[in-house]
Amino acid sequence: MLFLFLPKQITIMRILTRDDIIDTYSKIIQRGSSFIFSKFTLNKKSRTISAFDDTAFQTSNWWIIPAVKERWNKLITGNTTINYEQHLIDNYIKNESGLRLLSLGSGSCSHELELAKYPQFDKILCVDIAPNGLEAAKKNADAQQLTNIDFLCTDIMSYDFKKDYFDFVLFNASLHHFEDVHTLLKDQVKNTLKVGGKLVINEFVGPKRLQYPKHQVKAVNQALKLIDKPYRRRYKTNLLKNSFSGSGVIRMIIADPSECVDSSSILPAIHKNFKTIEEKPYGGNILMNVLKDISHHFVNPDTRRKEILKELFAFEDAYLKENQSDFVFGIYQK
Repeated sequence: MLFLFLPKQITIMRILTRDDIIDTYSKIIQRGSSFIFSKFTLNKKSRTISAFDDTAFQTSNWWIIPAVKERWNKLITGNTTINYEQHLIDNYIKNESGLRLLSLGSGSCSHELELAKYPQFDKILCVDIAPNGLEAAKKNADAQQLTNIDFLCTDIMSYDFKKDYFDFVLFNASLHHFEDVHTLLKDQVKNTLKVGGKLVINEFVGPKRLQYPKHQVKAVNQALKLIDKPYRRRYKTNLLKNSFSGSGVIRMIIADPSECVDSSSILPAIHKNFKTIEEKPYGGNILMNVLKDISHHFVNPDTRRKEILKELFAFEDAYLKENQSDFVFGIYQK
């Protein structure tokens, strides 16, 4: 493993790791050689689009596990069966109407499509740089006869933010893909929100470029030992996940130049520019990294795999008592 020390930030940047090699090999098997070749371009925008513009790709990451989603709900809303969309409606806008919501970096728009079903929203606009997700979302909206949701494929930096126009701006797993988060929030987002308008995030707010501290990497490796060997086999491969070393900066930049490019600045920038209404940490420090590429084993768990998930959840809970959460749901006011 190669390291780069940055004294001013007291940070260790991993240049190249064992996981980089394993993950590259796994991606070739999972997504095909054409996906890898799509990274061999100097155009950063093209590499970013290729990371998301494949609606047929099946993942094996922590978000596909029902028990993990229930855990998120519990930590965010207090109820395993209530997601943050329902929580937002019930607690903030139940008796309102004519609302406008802007979603930046909306991807496949699953959350926006759900919110569009509520009569409180008169207009929802989804903006993303990758076309395939938006095209699939539009077909979904048409099939459900949702007329209050629109889709715009463009670079956010080219988008014309209307002043004092939206009641809500939503970032769902997208804000960590933007450079200079502080300027985006201070100049564009605050400008387009009405007075009293709200910023809603469901975000990774952890270390830039996923450069985790040594104690977190150590904890992830300890958690891996809780998983029985058959359930550590990586998705679509014969490789076992026996250790975790984290991502190297080179692979992060080649694979997706936007990935966690300024993630550690998210909460400081929000707290400087907005009033906190609600902020709920829900972990991910251990679970996201432990379950990456092996989550498919836990989608329909038997008794033993339910026990493993329970042990992993308890392990992360203990870790979070001493460490800041890598994922946060928050509602903030202009």
